[in-house]
Amino acid sequence: MKEYRLFINGEWVSSSTGTLADDMNPATGEVYARVHQASVEDIERAIAAAYRVKDQWGNTAPALRESVLIKAASILDERCQEFADVLIDEGGATFGKAMFEVSFVANMLRSAAGECRRIFGETMPSDAPGVFSMTVRRPLGVIAGISPFNFPLLLAMKKVCMALAAGNTFVLKPASPTPVIGLKIAELLEAAGLPKGVLNVIPVKGSTLGDRLVTDPRIRMVTFTGSTEVGKQLAEVAGRHQKKITLEMGGKSPLIILKDADLDYAVNAAAFGVFLHQGQVCMVNSRLIVEADIYDPFCEKLVAKTKTLKVGDPRNPDTVIGPLVESKQCAFLDAQVEDARSKGGRILFGGHADGGFYQPTIVADVTKEMRIFDEESFGPVVCVIKAANSEEALQLANDSSFGLSSGLITNDLQKAFDLSLRLETGMVHINDCSIFDEPHVPFGGVKDSGVGREGGRYSMEEMTEVKWITVQLGKRHFPF
Repeated sequence: MKEYRLFINGEWVSSSTGTLADDMNPATGEVYARVHQASVEDIERAIAAAYRVKDQWGNTAPALRESVLIKAASILDERCQEFADVLIDEGGATFGKAMFEVSFVANMLRSAAGECRRIFGETMPSDAPGVFSMTVRRPLGVIAGISPFNFPLLLAMKKVCMALAAGNTFVLKPASPTPVIGLKIAELLEAAGLPKGVLNVIPVKGSTLGDRLVTDPRIRMVTFTGSTEVGKQLAEVAGRHQKKITLEMGGKSPLIILKDADLDYAVNAAAFGVFLHQGQVCMVNSRLIVEADIYDPFCEKLVAKTKTLKVGDPRNPDTVIGPLVESKQCAFLDAQVEDARSKGGRILFGGHADGGFYQPTIVADVTKEMRIFDEESFGPVVCVIKAANSEEALQLANDSSFGLSSGLITNDLQKAFDLSLRLETGMVHINDCSIFDEPHVPFGGVKDSGVGREGGRYSMEEMTEVKWITVQLGKRHFPF
């Protein structure tokens, strides 16, 4: 049984209290590893280490930061299978999802390396005589990140690598169900030559962590990906402490399918957009809003497609639906499905669990009175909603407390652009599902789905502060 320690100030150290937690394999129900859990003392040491070297790292030449990130990408390419194995065994990822996640992260590291030389200020005219006016961007200092369990490598590294590229130091709290992959990030960057203290990784239970990362004055920013409930709590505390924060939270993303769509293509897009990683993705299109003219044939084809999706061992390359990371989610999904059934919803396929595996499930004839209409499922459950026309489809799509991503499938370019501008989501994908991401794009949502953007120069803007500097050429005239 492998044991993993904390990574603090460039050293692999045991918890000061000797506390370890079992890290479970969700597919087998067996213990995968044992992981040291940070104490209050360990958290303090991690913050202190990051704070101690913040100026040194912040003033490092871009070439050095760039070289560390590029080397990390090359090492990750070489150790791709090793990292994928952790995603499979610890996070329940299917083989295909794990390999995609690792390759995406290698690409993201290279993208972050490019951003090291793209931290731009500007000059601006001044009405004052002889004044040269400009802005510069400076690192914030110490940033804390709280990452989720669904894409634990990608979403943690997105925070870490962009913060490092901007010249910040970092304290990472990985998700409790997937701490090992967070520690592998430290292992990777250590191998790439990252100086001591710049990154610290502290697996810790929420009860021990409390609000320390948000309230500590040495931490200038918190970046969080996770549930809306927790995100709102963090935002409230951050506001009281004048703390900068970005939040990427939950979603109930719509995929609008208009009557002129290619049905087979729409079905394939819808299935991928909701069943990837067992639906445990914040931007899954878990609400399929279909125009009435094609509603019935679409449902028939979606059922036929779903029946072909293999459920089982995530190490089997043919498997599409693996285990839920937390088996307790099965009971939550059962309750959602039963609520919909009791209110007139039709269960076209699935609707039950098999151990920690939930069957891909289609609920048709969903209305807004049902919990499933706007309550995030975070599992392989999709609801199909009938719309009389494109305007009603838009109304149904926007009738949500969430606003992360959305998709729109139609061959009518006029409607596509019109609807995309009126969809209340941070991201819109025309003729695609709602799941799409790239390292350099502004990823994020509106309403209860989040605040701020992550990715490329958008992360650099969030993770730096603007400073205005003037130079008086000659002598300024003072009135007294």
